[in-house]
Amino acid sequence: MTRSLTVTQITDRSPTGRDVVASMRDVAKRYGDFDALADVSFDLERDKIYGLLGRNGAGKTTIMSILTGQGVQTSGEVTVFGATPFENARVLREVSFIKESQTYPDDLRVKHVLSTAGHLMERWDRDFAELLLDDFQLPLGRRVKKLSRGMKSALGVIIGLASRAPLTLFDEPYLGLDAVARQMFYDRLLADYAEHPRTVVLSTHLIDEVANLLEHVIVVERGRVLLDDDADELRRRAVVVTGPTAAVDAFGAKGTVLHRDSLGSQARATVQVTADVADRARLLDAGGTIEPASLQELVIRTTTQESTP
Repeated sequence: MTRSLTVTQITDRSPTGRDVVASMRDVAKRYGDFDALADVSFDLERDKIYGLLGRNGAGKTTIMSILTGQGVQTSGEVTVFGATPFENARVLREVSFIKESQTYPDDLRVKHVLSTAGHLMERWDRDFAELLLDDFQLPLGRRVKKLSRGMKSALGVIIGLASRAPLTLFDEPYLGLDAVARQMFYDRLLADYAEHPRTVVLSTHLIDEVANLLEHVIVVERGRVLLDDDADELRRRAVVVTGPTAAVDAFGAKGTVLHRDSLGSQARATVQVTADVADRARLLDAGGTIEPASLQELVIRTTTQESTP
């Protein structure tokens, strides 16, 4: 008897042999004369946390909608677990997509929403959902339409975490949470991911808050992918240098200057580095300083540089 394969056993193989759960190749999405996406290509690997970063209108939500079968590309190829996601119930049972604008039928109570999620998501963990309900102090019997913005955000977070879907996407659903509740979400996500690995995509403006969670970063601007790289590698390559203008400019000439400010005889620059040890030593000897660029700084400087005519 031939054993059937589950969706999570069906993955693509990238040219490097990595397990790829989702892939976009040369994807475009057009609305009339407007190109929401253009030539977007990337892979999402199994059991990794991704940051999908960029400014408002960059195309992040469009990408996530296409990956989760809620939209279809104008051209290009999209696969999730080796198949086309659009109108594919087999694939979509393994995907959880939680967004900031999540809507629910007004007459449903919190307990009804969670019960429905439990029926739809094959890996739903009821005990974990109950723990999260207690964490976020969400009342089971309250109607969804009576929930505050923060409580609606908490409901989305609970569904996304407790679903334990092999591909889980969060499109800024935690913006309605206060700082304490957001930290609780990050802590619960990281702890549960360690015990139950899956592919997680976080789309957010709060880059500094999630920076330590991210293993891989995809930066989108004007519908195009600007960066697609390992988060630690990006941090190693980008630095902020300050010091005498001549020394900073000499150091910047060894790499790509993403941003530069000057005040009198001093300058500050964000640089993607190709400089060697000797270049760094010369900057320090001239009275300059070098510090790692934060992920948020790197994203801001990369996207604003791209937008500058």
